[in-house]
Parts: sequence; C-alpha cells; structure tokens
Amino acid sequence: MSLRAVILGLVGVAFVCSYTYFNDWIMRQTMFVGNFMPISVYGFLVLFLAFLYPVLSRLHRGLALKPGEIAVILGMVLASCAIPGSNLLRLFTPALIMPHRFEKTEPGWQKQGIMELLPDGMLADISQDEETVLSGFTRGLGEGDERIAWSDVPWQAWAGPMIFWIPIILSLWLAMVGLSTVVHRQWSDHEHLPYPIVTFTKSLFPSADGERSPVFSNRIFWIGLIAVFSIHFYNYLNTWFSDYLLGRIPLGVDYSSLATLSDTFAKGGGELLLRDYFTLYFTVIAVAYFLPKDVSLSLGIGPFLWIFVAGTLATYGIGATGWQGGWPFGLTRESMMIMGAYFAMLLVLIYTGRHYYSTVFKRAFGLGGKDRIESSAVWGARVFLVSLTLFVTYTAIHADLDWPIALLFGLGCVAVYLVMSRLLAETGLFFIVTTGTPATILWALFGAHALGPQIMLILFMFCLVLFYDTREALMPYVVNALKLADDTRQHVGKMALAISAAVLVGLAVGIPVTLYFQYYQGVDVSSWQVNQTKVPFNDVIGIMQRLESQGQLETAGQATGLSRFMEASPNRQALLTFVISAGLVLIFSGLRLRFANWPLHPVMFLVWSTYAGNAFAQSFLIGWLIKMLITKYGGAAIYQRFKPLMFGLIAGEMLGGGIPMMVSLIYFLFTGDPPKPFLVMPG
Repeated sequence: MSLRAVILGLVGVAFVCSYTYFNDWIMRQTMFVGNFMPISVYGFLVLFLAFLYPVLSRLHRGLALKPGEIAVILGMVLASCAIPGSNLLRLFTPALIMPHRFEKTEPGWQKQGIMELLPDGMLADISQDEETVLSGFTRGLGEGDERIAWSDVPWQAWAGPMIFWIPIILSLWLAMVGLSTVVHRQWSDHEHLPYPIVTFTKSLFPSADGERSPVFSNRIFWIGLIAVFSIHFYNYLNTWFSDYLLGRIPLGVDYSSLATLSDTFAKGGGELLLRDYFTLYFTVIAVAYFLPKDVSLSLGIGPFLWIFVAGTLATYGIGATGWQGGWPFGLTRESMMIMGAYFAMLLVLIYTGRHYYSTVFKRAFGLGGKDRIESSAVWGARVFLVSLTLFVTYTAIHADLDWPIALLFGLGCVAVYLVMSRLLAETGLFFIVTTGTPATILWALFGAHALGPQIMLILFMFCLVLFYDTREALMPYVVNALKLADDTRQHVGKMALAISAAVLVGLAVGIPVTLYFQYYQGVDVSSWQVNQTKVPFNDVIGIMQRLESQGQLETAGQATGLSRFMEASPNRQALLTFVISAGLVLIFSGLRLRFANWPLHPVMFLVWSTYAGNAFAQSFLIGWLIKMLITKYGGAAIYQRFKPLMFGLIAGEMLGGGIPMMVSLIYFLFTGDPPKPFLVMPG
C-alpha cells in the first residue's frame, strides 16, 4: 500500500465530505452519493480510466497508478460516502437543534415535557445565544451574496453534542469495520460470493504493468456505453432545452392500467407499483446479468408477490400497515416482516460460516486451533468486540441507557448492516432501504411499559442519527472495498486501517463544513430531513398518551437492568409477523440447499415491501430475461461474449449521471444560479 495512494484517498475523502452538502442542498442536484454505487464516484472512475489514465501513462510512467493504488483510493472514498449524506449528516445536525424550535411550535411537546426526557448534551446548546444558534441555523447568517466568516458559526454551542455523539458514532462504525474483516474471507474465498459491483470495477482497472484495461478496446463495450450515455445526456439536454428538442426518451413503460385485471393486486397497491416504479435502470439490468438466475428472478418478482399478499390481507379486512406508529419506528406489518427476514438471514449467515467464525473469535481470545486464520480477521474480531464494548459502556453512562438495552440496540444495528452487506456482495443490490429499525424490534419485544418513554425516546434519537436512511450505510461500502483491495493484492488489514483513517478525516471535514453551509445559507424548515426530526418526539408523545389512557404512565420504565426482561409485555401480533417472515426465509433457504433447481432465493423477503425493491424490480426482471434467453439459445460462449456490453451499460449510466453533475457545477460557478436538477438513480 503506497503512501501516495493513501494521500490521494484522503484528498478524495475530504472532497466528498465537503462537497456533498453543496451539491445536494445548495445546487439541489441529484444526490452526490445516494446509494452504494454513487454515480459521482463511479462516473469519475470511468472518466479517469477511459480517457485520463492513458494520457498520464504516456506523459510519464510514474504517473500511472497501479491497480492496487486505485483500489485503495476508491475504497477510502467509498467508505467516506457514509458520512455526508443520508447515512449521517443529512439528518445529524438538524436532529440536534431543530427540536428546540419545534418545542416552541408544537403544543403537545410542552404539555408532555418531552424535551426533559433527553440526556444532557444530546442536543445543541441554545441557552447562551438563541438568536445566533437556533435562528441563524434556520434563516442563515449570510446577507445576500456576502459570505460569513468561519468564526461566525457558533461552534461552542455544538461542542457538547459533538462530545456526546462522536464517540457513539465512531465506536459503532469501527465495530462494523472490524466485523467486515472477519466476514471477508468467508464470503470471498469460502462461499465465493460474486460481488457484482467489484466485478464491474475490476473490469475497468489497468493491468499490473500499466496497460489500459482490455475492456476499453472492446467494441461491444463502447456500443453499450455510448448508447446509454447518449440516452441520459439527451434527456439532460431536454431539461434545459425542451422547446427545441423532441421530448424525453422514456425509460420504461407505465403498466398501471393492468392493475385492474386483478382485484387482489389492485387492493394491495398494484397500480401505485406499476405507475410510480416503471423506470428501467441499465445498471440494474447489467447487474442482474451477472447474478444467478434465481437471485435476479426473486428480486424482480418479490414486490409483485408482496402486492398480492397485501391485497389478500386487505380482502379479509386485515390492514397491511400495522398497530401503532408509522415509518420508520412504528410497529407495522411491513417493518416486522422486513426485520424478521433480516434476522433469519443473519441466522443463515452464521450457520453457513459457523466453523470459520468460531475459529476466528477463539483466536481473538488467544485460544488455539488447527485451522489457519489470517491475522487481519483475528484483529478485526478484537476491534469488533472492543468497539462494541465501548459503544455499550459509553451509551450506558452518557445516554442513560441500561446496558442490556444498549447492547441489544448495538447488536441490532450491526446485524442489519451485516445482512445489508451480504445483500450487496451476493446480489449487487446497491440501493437498499430497510423498513423498521432495531428500536422497532425492542419495542415489539419489551413493550412500551417495560421500556418507558425516556428509553424509547433515546432509542428513537439513536435511530434518527445512526439508523434512519440505510441507503449509504458504512459496512456495505467497507465489504466491497476489502474485496477490491484483496483482489488487487493489497493487505486486507492495512486496507481496514486506511478506511478507519478515512472515516476519521471524513467526520473531521464533513461536520464543520456542513455546519458552515447551514449557518451561511440556512435550512429549509419545510424540507423532509428537517421535519423528520419531529418523528421521535411525536411517536413518544403518542406512546405516553396511550400509556396514560391505560393508567400505566406513572409506572412505565421503572424497571432497570436485567429486571426489565421480567416486566416485558411483547406485542404478540408484531412478533408473530416477525416469526412468520423469519420462517419464510429459513424455509426458502432450506429448499434452495435441498433442491438444486429451486427457482427462488430467500433474498426476496428482505426487499419485497421496500422502496428499493419496488424501484429496481422491473429492471431485475429484464436482466433475468436477457440472461435466460442468452444462456438458453446462445450458450456459455455467447453469455461470456456479451459481458463487455453489460459493463458498457453500467459505465454509460455512470457517465450519464456524472457528466451532468460536472456541467451543473460549471453553470453554478459562472452564473450563481441553481442549475436544473437531473435524476438518473432513485431519489
């Protein structure tokens, strides 16, 4: 691992973490990150390797980066993508200050004394200068085009919450980095997972001697790239010059009229699925081409099967929403179905790798064994255990959480992110949004009376910061980065250290830059991410009102420690739904192992009722159909021959979204006006 690769990686980290807020909320363009295959990063990668790399190689041999160096840089940058957007900073700073504003505008908050339930230091301190700290955040401190000074930001008001939150974030994230090194060898070498995104990435890499990848000399690759790029770029031009062009090229067909053919399908929301999710994504079609046919078919038909399930429930008067609360914390059927599926998949992962994992953790405690285990996995297990212990200890002391609740919450976060990482490695599903949270499971398991309003509010606030929009979670990025580094002969342990450094630098850059922009421009108080900061408080107020009506509010949450388990009052309907979903995953996993030609993969149940599953379903079906027809009528030789075409489809879509981002930035710098937004991937 070269020093220049690490330095360039840190430069890329700093850029991503400082530019994302500017792109997303000042220029208001499509998300700079947005998913586990960010167009901003991969678009530049395609541009660099296809056009800039050959020029640098000819200018001087030393300027040509080696494949391992590119892997290190890319891995560090991808890990930093977990910081500036949906996974953290999109909601982090609003969550720490906007409750002060809502306390003044929401009558129920003051009546219930909801803010008094929060531990000291969790929110920004507005007591010294409310006008600057709170009003400056919402309205902005800048006047016209005049920029504010760095010192104008009230940093002191944010010192307390940073001390409160940064150790929590870092300990949980480092635990996930450590666990990623533990599962890497099992998934990569023992189970031979396909890692579709890594497969595409490596196809672009130069050879060890500096020669450009042969894929760039393949005509069929360029046919795919130019075709897809031309479609997207024409549609981008149409957003600016619609009066002079012939209209947008449609990327899909609206099939909503077909929903009326089945009453059950219509009752389950079929028209909405066929109307709002008909866009085709070339990257997803290409990813499906590289997957086993049962995986792509399952991802394609899953959302349609869920519509029939929801429609059947509706036919018999059973609502598909749930019992109390709404997205994302509430006890709903959708959330318990997804969380049950994730739990069962976790059991499957542990079972299939039980011998390897037990050996790794034995070595982590210094116990011997016959199997040879690489040191990076052993040290990863130690980092995981120590970091998770720090997370539990710190949250128990500073966040007023009982240690059993803190431990279960931490394990819940890690478990879901581990399964998400497995989804990415096995299916290439680079856009994953879960329904439900670890707090949802704890609510269903213990009940509101055993947990009490204070514990539930703290758990919901933890989810708001650590587990709200999972499309850019850290661990899936790390899993892909380790695989890419390993395949380019970089040391896995050193790559994990580089990723840890990237996370530290990303936080150090991203948080202050985001706060600066927010105090300079102000935030839109009507926007989605600002209003979501109400959700934990409103949900807890609803819980308090329900407990009060049952005469249980005064005694709620009095049990502490392990005695809380004795006071538990599980929600039977929620847990029954959880168990049914888990059972479906376990049954389908067993059938898949028992019968070689079993057509469906249990991954279907992890995405079938989610936004991400709906968005990509039709694209996976198209990719499955293409692969099935080619393998049936063309054979293995034709299948291999068409691989460069699929790489070209992905590269074309990455450029089709990346080039408009660059054009929009140039337009903004020259005019000062926000450019017109252009979406390639789901928002």
